[in-house]
Amino acid sequence: MKKIYLSLLILMTFTVSIAQQIPSPKEHFGFNIGDDYKLATYEATDDYFRKVAELSDRVKFVEIGPTEEGRQMPMMIVTSPENHKMLDRYKEISQKLGRAEISEAEAKKLSIEGKPVVWIDGGLHSTETVASHQLIETYYQLVSRNDEETLQLLDDLIILLVQVNPDGQEIVTNWYMGQEDPEKRNMRGPYMYQKYVGHDNNRDFFMNNMKESTNISLQQYVEWIPQIIYNHHQTSPAGTVVAGPPYRDPFNHVFDPLIMTSLDGVGAAMINRLNAEDKPGYTRLSGSVFSSWWNGGLRTTPYFHNIIGILTETTGSPTPSEIPLVPERLIPTHATPFPVEPQAWNFKKSIDYSVSMNYAVLDYARRNADALLFNIYKMGKNAIDKGNTDTWTKYPKRSAAITEAYNADMENEGSQGRRGRIPTEYFDKVFKDSNLRDPRGFILSADQTDFPTAVKFINALIKSGVAVHKATADFTVNGKSYPQGSYIVKTAQAFRPHVLDMFEQQDHPNDFQFPGGPPVRPYDAAGWTLAFSMGVEFDRILDGFDGPFQKLAYGEIQPMPAQILEAGSGYLLDARVNNSFIAANDLLKAGITVHRTTGEVDGMPAGSFFVPSKGRTILHKAAKEYGIDPKAASKPSGTSKVTPSRIALFDYYGGSMPSGWVRWMLEQYNFPFQVVYPQEIDKGNLNDKYDVILFIGGGIPSLGNSSSRNQADPDEIDPKYHPLLGTLSTDTSIPAIKNFMENGGKVVAVGAATTLAYHLDLPVKNALVETTADGKERNLTGDKYYIPGSILKANIDQQNPVNLGMPSKANMVFNNSPVFKLTDEAFAKGVKALAWFDETSPLVSGWAWGEDYLKNGVVAFEAPVGKGKLYAFGPEITFRAQSHGTFKMLFNNLYQTK
Repeated sequence: MKKIYLSLLILMTFTVSIAQQIPSPKEHFGFNIGDDYKLATYEATDDYFRKVAELSDRVKFVEIGPTEEGRQMPMMIVTSPENHKMLDRYKEISQKLGRAEISEAEAKKLSIEGKPVVWIDGGLHSTETVASHQLIETYYQLVSRNDEETLQLLDDLIILLVQVNPDGQEIVTNWYMGQEDPEKRNMRGPYMYQKYVGHDNNRDFFMNNMKESTNISLQQYVEWIPQIIYNHHQTSPAGTVVAGPPYRDPFNHVFDPLIMTSLDGVGAAMINRLNAEDKPGYTRLSGSVFSSWWNGGLRTTPYFHNIIGILTETTGSPTPSEIPLVPERLIPTHATPFPVEPQAWNFKKSIDYSVSMNYAVLDYARRNADALLFNIYKMGKNAIDKGNTDTWTKYPKRSAAITEAYNADMENEGSQGRRGRIPTEYFDKVFKDSNLRDPRGFILSADQTDFPTAVKFINALIKSGVAVHKATADFTVNGKSYPQGSYIVKTAQAFRPHVLDMFEQQDHPNDFQFPGGPPVRPYDAAGWTLAFSMGVEFDRILDGFDGPFQKLAYGEIQPMPAQILEAGSGYLLDARVNNSFIAANDLLKAGITVHRTTGEVDGMPAGSFFVPSKGRTILHKAAKEYGIDPKAASKPSGTSKVTPSRIALFDYYGGSMPSGWVRWMLEQYNFPFQVVYPQEIDKGNLNDKYDVILFIGGGIPSLGNSSSRNQADPDEIDPKYHPLLGTLSTDTSIPAIKNFMENGGKVVAVGAATTLAYHLDLPVKNALVETTADGKERNLTGDKYYIPGSILKANIDQQNPVNLGMPSKANMVFNNSPVFKLTDEAFAKGVKALAWFDETSPLVSGWAWGEDYLKNGVVAFEAPVGKGKLYAFGPEITFRAQSHGTFKMLFNNLYQTK
C-alpha cells in the first residue's frame, strides 16, 4: 500500500508540476479571457495553442488545412496521455461505427473499447467573440486542471477543439482593438470576416466551396466522424443569456429518430448544469428561432450524418452590455424554465456560461459513452437497411395524399356520414405504392452534356463523407446503358439522410403561427436540393442494382475527366458546359481570338465557342484540367467575335455576402473584374472604365428611401478606408447608373437590386399584389403568399443571347424573390421576358404557399435604357455559388460581341 501511495504521490506531483508550466491566458495575452474591452488576435491565439501543446502531454496540435487567406487552421486533440498513445485506434473505431459497415456484434465490442469523440469549435462568425474566446479558456481549463471531473473527461473522451475561422479572429480583433478609446470600440469593420462570404461561411457545409468548409467537413465526415459536434455562436434572444437545444419543429423527415431524442438528452444535460450552477437565462424549443430542418450549417449538416449537432447562441461582448427587460421572458415556461432578470452583463459571464456548457456536453458524452458510440452505429445501420429495402419516407405530401384520397372517395360516394377515422387501406394506397418508394440509388451518367459540373457535385458529396462508386466499364440498369466513368451513389450507406437530401426534393410542411395566420419563417432555407440547383442530370433508381462498380476511398476527391484533343483547324466548345467559360477566358487573356456561334453547329447549341487552332495549347490544358471536350471543327458561318468586358462588381463598406460569392465565382471562372463602391458610382463617367456593372443582392435603395443603408461614421474610421464609405442614393447614384446605360453600358441586377427597374420607371410592375375593395394595389400578405428559400422551375427564352446554353426550363433558387408583370407598353419599349412561370405549381423543392399567384409571372427580363440595357433577375442566379444551373445567365452577360 505504501508503494502504491508513493507512486500515486509521485504521479500527482509530476502532474501538478506539468500544470504549473502551462501558462495561463493572462500570462500569455496580458489579460484574462473575458476581461472587458479585451480581445486576443489570432496570431497570439495560435501561438498560445502551439505553446501549450508543446508543454502538455494532453494535447496534440494538428493543422487541418489552409484558410482562404492562407493561414493554417488549428485543431487541438485533447485527451489523456494514455489515450494519445492509442489515438489512431480510437479514430479507426469512430470511423467504423460512424460508417456502420460492420456487424452489430462487432459494433457492441467497439462501443465498449472506443472513446466518444466530441468536437467543440469557436470563431466561425468572428464578430461573435464569445465563441472564439471561450475556446481559448476551455483549452486552458482542460489542459491545466487536475480536478476529478476534468481527469475523468480526459480519460474517457477524445476532444477536438477547433478555431474554425482564424482569418476572421485576426480581422475582427485588429479592428476592435485598433480603437484607442475602449468605449468607442466596435465590430463594424470595412470588410467581411471571411475573405469572400462573411456570415455565409455557415451556409456552405453541403457545398463546401470555401477552403475552411472543406477542411472542417473532411475532419468531421471522413477523418473523425465525432458523435457530438458543438458549434458556438451568439447572440441569444433579448431577455435571455443562451439559446440552445432542443430546437423547435419542424425537423427534417430524413433523420433517424435517435438524432432528435439524443438532442433532447444533450440539451437536458446543458440546461441542468447551468441551473445547478445558478446560471439562469437558457431558452430552448419555441424560445428561439432555431429548428432542425435545414442542411448546410456547421451545426445542422451533422444531423444528416447521424451526428448530434449542438448550436448555442450566447449573449455578450467585450464591450459591457446588459440583459434587457423583456416582460414576457420573465415568466417561467417549458421553453425558459429559469428566466434571467434584467441586469448589467460583461464578457466574463458569457465565457463562464460557455465553459460550463462545454463541460456539460463533455460530461454527458462521458456518462453515456457506450450508448453514444453504439447509437451512431445503430443510426448508420438503420440507414443502410432502409437503402436495401423498400422504404417510404413520411413526407408531409404523403400524409396529405392519404387525406385527399379519402376525401375524394367520400365526395364520390356523396356521403358525409363516414367521415372521421380513415381506414388503413388509405395508408396502403400511399405507403405501399411502389412508385412512391425512396430510391435505392442514383446514377450520374458520364455522357451527360455538362459532366464537369456533375463531377463538382460528386466532389461536394465526397467532401461530406458520402460513399460513391465509379463504373469501371459500360453497364446497363433498367434497360438504359451507361458508359464507363459514370458515378453511382447508393442509398444503402450510413449517410443516407445526406444522400437523399442532396438528390430528393425537400417537402417543408405548411407552418403558420395559427390557422389563417402569418407563416413561421424557416431558420434558413426551406428547399435546397443540390442536384437540382446545380442542374445535374441523374437517374433515380427504385430497385436494387449492381454493375462493374468500384467503390472510391472515402474522401477521394475526383479529378475532372481528362479529354483528348484531336487535331483540327479549329475547335468548338459547348455553351451548355459551365467550364467552357473558364477555357474561353483563358484564351481571351492569352490574346487568342474567340467567336460564339449564332446557330446550332454539330449538335452544339447557339452560343458555343469557336477557337482557331492557334489556341490548341491552351485547349489541351483545358481539356485535361477542366474536363471540357473540344470538338475539332472548321469555323462556322455567322459567328460573333467576343472580347472581355470591363466588369465592375458593386460592394459596400462592411461587405456584401451575395457580392462576395460572385467575387469568388468570377475568380474561379477566370473573369477579370474590379470591385466598385458607392463613391465611384456617384462620380459618374462610368463608361470610361466599365462595360458592365453587377449589382448582386442589396445596395440599390428600396422604393421610398433616399439611400440604400446606414453608414459608418467617417470620423471614427481610418482615412484609408474612406473610399469604401457611402451609400447609393436616389438623387446621385441612380442618375449616374442610368447615364451609364444610356451611353451604352450594361447593368445586371440580381435579387433585391432589381428595384432599380422601378427607379428607372421601366414598364414593369410587381406581380405579387392584390387589388383592394377601393381599387388600390397592395402586396400580398404572408397568409396568402409565402415562398422562403426554395427551388422553382421557370421557362427560359433560349433565343435570347443572355440565355445561351440554357435549357428550355431551369431550376432557380427563389427566396421571396421579386416577380414582375410586364405592362401593356413593355413590348413597344423593347422590354423582353428572359424567364417566367407558366405553371400554377412551379415548386420543385421546399415550401410554396399560394404559388398559383406566380402563374405568368416574369422572373427575369431585359430592358433597353438608351444605348445600353438593364438585365434584371429576381431569383438569385448566383445563390451562394451553389446554383450552377443558372450561372450561364450571368456569364453570358460578361462579354462584348461584335
